[in-house]
Amino acid sequence: MSQMASIDIGILMPEVTLLVFSFAILLLTPFLRRHAWAPGMGLVAVVVSFIFVVTGWDHQRGGYFDMVLCDNFALFSKVIFLTVCGLTVLLSHDWLARHGIDRAEYYALLLISVVGMMVMTSSANLMVIFLGLEIMSLPLYVMAGLRKDNLRSTEASAKYFFMGAFASAFFLYGIALIFGASGTTDLRQVFMITGIALQKHALYLFAGAGMILIGFAFKIASFPFHMWVPDVYQGAPTPVTAFFSIGPKAAGVAALLRIFMIGFGGLTDSFVPLFWMLAVLTMTVGNLLAIMQDDVKRMLAYSSIAHAGYLLVAVTAGGAEAVSSALFYLLAYAFFNFGAFTIVAVVENLRDGSNHVDTYKGLAARHPWLAVSLALFLFSLAGFPPTAGFFGKFTIFAAAIKSGQVVLVVIAVINSLISVFYYLRPVKAAFFEKADMHIMADASDAGKSGLTSAMIPLVPEPRLHPMVAVAIGLTALGTLVLGVLPGWFLQLAVASVFMVM
Repeated sequence: MSQMASIDIGILMPEVTLLVFSFAILLLTPFLRRHAWAPGMGLVAVVVSFIFVVTGWDHQRGGYFDMVLCDNFALFSKVIFLTVCGLTVLLSHDWLARHGIDRAEYYALLLISVVGMMVMTSSANLMVIFLGLEIMSLPLYVMAGLRKDNLRSTEASAKYFFMGAFASAFFLYGIALIFGASGTTDLRQVFMITGIALQKHALYLFAGAGMILIGFAFKIASFPFHMWVPDVYQGAPTPVTAFFSIGPKAAGVAALLRIFMIGFGGLTDSFVPLFWMLAVLTMTVGNLLAIMQDDVKRMLAYSSIAHAGYLLVAVTAGGAEAVSSALFYLLAYAFFNFGAFTIVAVVENLRDGSNHVDTYKGLAARHPWLAVSLALFLFSLAGFPPTAGFFGKFTIFAAAIKSGQVVLVVIAVINSLISVFYYLRPVKAAFFEKADMHIMADASDAGKSGLTSAMIPLVPEPRLHPMVAVAIGLTALGTLVLGVLPGWFLQLAVASVFMVM
């Protein structure tokens, strides 16, 4: 095959579609004063890209000198990214408009970030993975600081930028060490010459793999590189936080699985004790710190750290079954975790921006379907049957037990039980506690009437934007379907690993 024959634009159509629409949004923005059209273009981009992903299933191919892969593993990961992107668009428009920051450029940044995630998981070349990492990260730094008049948002952007740059430096230095030890950045070639490299350059090889692991540990919020998470999640706009909590984590875990199950397959056994410790510390620290939080948004930030620990259980277990269970869990996590943040965003609007657990008091009496949705998502995060969270954890723990990691599973189960305490606090407040009758229902009402928040009663029903209602409905449906009827989705996850392992 000639070099030019390996250049196939068809395998990049999902990415190209998102880029074309993002550039179109940027070009149209100066000419269209109102930005209500931008979410629609974002949703169309997601749908068209999704069609290209689905049509590529079971047609494994490579291109661009074998630096780009189009296999089921990459396609399954892209489904997760597009799902999160679509849900973020649905949630963002109303929230951003309420806070006066509804800008069309936001949706272009969102699409470009997803392109970076797709590139990360569609390559077996370390330099291309690094390129995807940077394409994903740069828009996120801007999105975190979207509320320029808010100090917490500015702080979130700055912290995320510096921590992201720190992680990128580790990752890039790790690539340099791997190249020095093996003479290549292609993971398949690294795997083939691991034996020789271990004899001649073992120190460089292990140090490089360790540096790359540190870089990914920052991105997935693994202990001890999780310090940035609570402040960034709390300060960023809530739709952006919802996107942060799933998209970069899914991309990081998928790329980590590809790197350590393919390129560093010969080193995996040596890294199992390290993965074991990271999994235990990450889930334990995340859960223990979450217990102490009264701010629900901050509590979910620490919760996301704990869930990174559960995903590391699958990485520790290794093997095709563990990888497929991790992919399934990421898909399920995209629904119930995003659903939880959607309810947080709605309550934020009802309570004048407050995320304190007390603001959820009496939610069931006034907005019963919001309270029921909140309970569903939090029960799924805790792992209650018959939700997607239960089956997702079950598949990961079953794979880990089969690989002999019984002690690790026991610790993970104990951590799941610990998490029940803080997940039930908002549910308890919503269903079993009475609300303060003078909490403001809508900040805009206060501005229009000239009344203070202490004088405004709660409205009988929230005025939800239709797009937000659709987001809640889709996440609730996904949480239930993946918990009650997970078989077909799990088969897709297994099929996506078969062509990679």
